[in-house]
Amino acid sequence: MGATTPLLIGEIFRRNAAIVPHQLAASMGSQQLTHGALDQAGNRIAWALQSLGIARGDRVVCWAETSLDVLPVFVGTAKLGAVFAPLSARLGEDEARAVLHTARPSLLLADAERGELASLLAKENRTRALGLGRLQEGEPGTLFGLARAASSTSFSAPDLGEADPHVIFFTSGSTGRPKGVVLSHRASYLRTFQGVFRDEPERSVCMFPLFHMAAFTLALSAWQTRGEIALVASASAEAILEAVQRRRANRLYCIPAVWHRILEADTQRFDTASLRELDTGTSATPIELIRSLKERFPGTRTRIYYGSTEAGSATSLWDADVLRKPGSVGPPAPGVDLKLTAAGEICVRSAYLMDGYFDDPEATAAALRDGWFHTGDVGAFDPDGYLSIEGRLKELIRSGGESIAPSEVEAALRDHPAIAEIAVIGLPDPQWGEIVCAVVVPAAGASLELGDLQKHCAGRLAGFKKPRRLELVGALPRTPATGQVQRALLAVQLGARPAGRS
Repeated sequence: MGATTPLLIGEIFRRNAAIVPHQLAASMGSQQLTHGALDQAGNRIAWALQSLGIARGDRVVCWAETSLDVLPVFVGTAKLGAVFAPLSARLGEDEARAVLHTARPSLLLADAERGELASLLAKENRTRALGLGRLQEGEPGTLFGLARAASSTSFSAPDLGEADPHVIFFTSGSTGRPKGVVLSHRASYLRTFQGVFRDEPERSVCMFPLFHMAAFTLALSAWQTRGEIALVASASAEAILEAVQRRRANRLYCIPAVWHRILEADTQRFDTASLRELDTGTSATPIELIRSLKERFPGTRTRIYYGSTEAGSATSLWDADVLRKPGSVGPPAPGVDLKLTAAGEICVRSAYLMDGYFDDPEATAAALRDGWFHTGDVGAFDPDGYLSIEGRLKELIRSGGESIAPSEVEAALRDHPAIAEIAVIGLPDPQWGEIVCAVVVPAAGASLELGDLQKHCAGRLAGFKKPRRLELVGALPRTPATGQVQRALLAVQLGARPAGRS
């Protein structure tokens, strides 16, 4: 049997540039990148990074707002064999410091807004910081400045294999310590491959910022069809619908909370007739939302996905079943095996799984056992083998597709002068899946409002981690033997009554 062609992410861009060089690969507002320009910029970035001493397997952290400038870095690191590690622009100084301590990058790239702080954090981590710059400007002293002087000839790392690490996406652990999810070239490729029979390129609008695994999954999914991805500066209904109209998008994936925004907006102002596929997932999807999407966007197909950064897509509920199977997330996705433990925990096995958590063998061993990824979600199968999600085995809060550690939020709020005791829990929410709820025993004589807590989080926590609900109580329920806060009991008690301070 002859040697097979390895599944390398960099090859996607080389082939697209050879076949459809003048077709659009990406856009953001009025800015555009063709497949040829994206591949060429990626080559220049790869040569520039090599000139800086970056080599195969080195980690390159990119800390920047969503922009087209991030994409050539994603391409260039893939071609070089370096590991692309995007860092959320929402993170505060302490959060970014914790991620960098975990990642130990060879290079920290930062946009202008984060440049000064990046230099400080890089010095603390004994690594190098460099300004990202702008693709079209190539300012001296920035990565794009170096890339402008670099060769645009095709870059191909000679020893790169599909099992080599491609990206690291950071997610919160149950203790608040960041965990780096390592994906190989093969996993990234297989997660986004759409087969050989698709009859038109995918034109997709991405609501996710460019640090999120879903953003690059959507982009690669479109690029694997020689299509394009349209980025937006914010996940507002107007920004998303304007991008749909401008780029004649045929696919739109939004989490339920964003679909609610779109349905509440004046969609009639925008031409959305090009849409064919409406997708959702990451949290509970009410049947009422599905019905509204079908009414508002006639002629489209709706699909629901369940998965994670670690597992990729685990299940998919197709359009024919979304009304027939309310509450379900579908049967296993193609190539995926599912099982439930005795406790009802959902376990996933597939070729799409992560390699593990970067430099965290204990967490990896706990999550990956005998080839199965243990999700921490509790589920049930119906008689037809369709899965439904019933809750979380762990305490980690899942809100709008993001993972939030209660202990991290508690640590940021505990020194507020009006707080005597605090416990943070996740409560069910129809739009976000779960919301962060702070349960507080006030200090003697103190008053406290939700806005006070959110203001206290400024510079300490990313916006999605801030409490969305506040409950004031006289005491926290604790276990008799150890005095531990009974979070599960709190969730049951508070979930059964209207919000007290939301």
